[in-house]
Amino acid sequence: MAIIKSGKVVIVLAGRHAGKKAVVVKTFDEGNSDKRFSHCLIAGIARGPRKVTRGMSKKKVEKRSRVMKPFVKYVNVRHVFPTRYVVDLDLKKAVDEADLVDAERKVDVKKNLKKLFEDRYLNQKAVTSEKKAVGSSYFFQKLRF
Repeated sequence: MAIIKSGKVVIVLAGRHAGKKAVVVKTFDEGNSDKRFSHCLIAGIARGPRKVTRGMSKKKVEKRSRVMKPFVKYVNVRHVFPTRYVVDLDLKKAVDEADLVDAERKVDVKKNLKKLFEDRYLNQKAVTSEKKAVGSSYFFQKLRF
């Protein structure tokens, strides 16, 4: 798929995380030995950060942004909806394919992802380009439909 590349924000259409936003980590256009269809590895937010207002204290803002819950999953390309947004999160280092086989190591991957997502959420102004800053803010917003 030419459209679905790493860093692209997608919306999951089917399964447990349907309606949630995710970022593509890696794509497999031809498939591989166990999955013979084109699929991609995605990392997303199962539960997003809570609403923050200007009147809240720094401590409360910090606490409300710590409730993120990430997920990592292999998904068929037909079950994701690509958006126009791109995020410059470096997820290839955080999500290693060998770690997803073992359940205990998958928990560690999710913990690292949670730290990465929280870090980006709190420091959205430090993004390099304006296009990626818009993608980052879109990724952390709740999907309205």
